[in-house]
Amino acid sequence: MQELGGVGRMGVDWALTFMEQWGYLGVASLVLLENLFPPIPSEVILPFAGFMTTRSAVTIPGMVAAATFGSLLGALALYLVGAWFGRERILWIVTRHGRYLSVKPEHVIQAEGWFERHGPAAVFLCRMVPIMRSLISIPAGLIRMGLAGFALYTTFGALIWNTALVSAGALLGVSWPLVSKWMGYYQDVVLLVIVVAAALILGRLALKRRFTK
Repeated sequence: MQELGGVGRMGVDWALTFMEQWGYLGVASLVLLENLFPPIPSEVILPFAGFMTTRSAVTIPGMVAAATFGSLLGALALYLVGAWFGRERILWIVTRHGRYLSVKPEHVIQAEGWFERHGPAAVFLCRMVPIMRSLISIPAGLIRMGLAGFALYTTFGALIWNTALVSAGALLGVSWPLVSKWMGYYQDVVLLVIVVAAALILGRLALKRRFTK
């Protein structure tokens, strides 16, 4: 398992004990919390859930279903936060203060248009990307993406992610912490790709502004 500080280690120990005591309900609850405020990442929760299937009455399908239900509830909560905040408030903030961040109302409108075109794919794929799997629910709520579609793509994406990690934990047995280690490498690669992509996009925009002046 990845090295953790004292508080982090205590949190993991508590989470694992909680899962052992409450089974499916424990997994669903922790995954829900992980989506809202990730104290314990799913990269720890789900492999251990898989390991539990090798030494108790819980099953892989049951653990996957519980984790997916928790994922959906957490995503819906963040979607509602975005919907409550709303695009009108975002536009008002950008209109008033966007100059400090070099953001204009038209940028928000362009981003909204992009999400309307690619939102379903973004929601689906980001459920399998560390950090982004929680954050993606907020812009979906901001633009009021269809709730049925949002729930559907969230469920499918979460189902794939949860199945992979629970199954890996079950396959590895007592070596389940290796999954968390591998996911750490995966997260580093994903973050690197995001940073490089953001740099390329910003560079392209800077060049476009330079030659359009």
